[in-house]
Amino acid sequence: MKRLLAWIAGMAIAVSATASAAEAPAALAMRLLDQLDAGQYEAAEASFSPQMKAAVPAAKLKAVWESLPAQMGAAGKRGTAETSQADGFRIVVVPLEYAHGGLLARVVLDQDDRIAGFLVQPAPPPPPPPPVTDAGVIEQAVTLPAPVSGKPGLPGTLTLPKGKGPFPAVVLVHGSGPQDRDETIGANRPFLDIARGLAAHGIASLRYDKRTQARPQDFRDGIGIDGETIDDAVAAVAALAGNAGIDHRHIYVLGHSQGGLLAGRIAGDSQGKVAGLILLAAPARPILDLLGEQNRYMANLDGSVSAEEQAHLDALDAAIAKVRQDPEARLLELPGRYWQQLEQVDPVADARDSGLPVLLLQGGRDFQVIDADWQRWKQGLQGPRYRFHLYPALNHLGIAGEGKGTPDEYGKPGHVDATLIDDIARWMKAQP
Repeated sequence: MKRLLAWIAGMAIAVSATASAAEAPAALAMRLLDQLDAGQYEAAEASFSPQMKAAVPAAKLKAVWESLPAQMGAAGKRGTAETSQADGFRIVVVPLEYAHGGLLARVVLDQDDRIAGFLVQPAPPPPPPPPVTDAGVIEQAVTLPAPVSGKPGLPGTLTLPKGKGPFPAVVLVHGSGPQDRDETIGANRPFLDIARGLAAHGIASLRYDKRTQARPQDFRDGIGIDGETIDDAVAAVAALAGNAGIDHRHIYVLGHSQGGLLAGRIAGDSQGKVAGLILLAAPARPILDLLGEQNRYMANLDGSVSAEEQAHLDALDAAIAKVRQDPEARLLELPGRYWQQLEQVDPVADARDSGLPVLLLQGGRDFQVIDADWQRWKQGLQGPRYRFHLYPALNHLGIAGEGKGTPDEYGKPGHVDATLIDDIARWMKAQP
């Protein structure tokens, strides 16, 4: 989870970006990276905006930067910086080479040439190949309708089977953190696999870039579960309902991980447009309980917990307790009010109260959402409306592996299990 902590913290830092300017952005970004490589964390902090200094003081910057070689191996050379602008922001992206893979450093500059955002994230794999000509799949670039917040609609992909519709369809809703439309994690693209796999069964799907990934500037005034996930998923359902090629009686929501946690609320806000829920690796217990469990699991993967790891776990426990009480406290650079919103969600009750049929899918090797969640789903959802499938060999992404689940396997190329996709298609087609 130390890897996950650094990743999510980086996301939140990027979300805090403020204004923009236009002076030597690549040089300023490279200077920051030079300072980090030299261990000059206080000098790096001196170039931060006031918001960044408060969110990421030198000690925290040091901890995140020095964790990277432990995760990725020895650092290598940097690639060529690329500069872009979005809504007035100057954004510099620098590829970073490490022994075990590539990362991207994203530096956001404000109008005074201060560092207002800094994110280090895994480099994406090469773009996926287009569907083969005879695969029976059509992919169309789309833009979602603007959500109720009035913010711009998100870019996405509508995947359709070839042939004559209307087709049943599913909206794919991401897990936590900034995610692209394929839900790219390491070398894997689970949503791409699911979309193309379902199209081969005659089922359409809509996937889109998550707002925290596509438009982090939309969260300058704070982040909440509606603006992060629910509103855009409801807009995606509306987009399918307004498409003449879609069977409006058979639109489903597939929520993965945190997306499954919120699927019942998405259906409730969709004004009767959702015909059923598909929950893949969905947590059923308080999200902060899972966060603590995941950290303990990963600290103990080598069979013991060091003094340093125990100190980290103790500090995490204290931070969790604080954000549960204080809406202004922060954990992973996200405010307590955000965590409190998530903790107020009862996904089992939401799914039950929706009155919809529900398909639940769980991997037996998932260390992020575990058997305790699976059992709570089974205890809370009893009756003919609910179907459960457990796949002993699958991990949190629905990809097969062996032995204990670890974060490292997310970096190994794989594909969502074909049987899982077949089960989704079979269940959807069986709905009246």
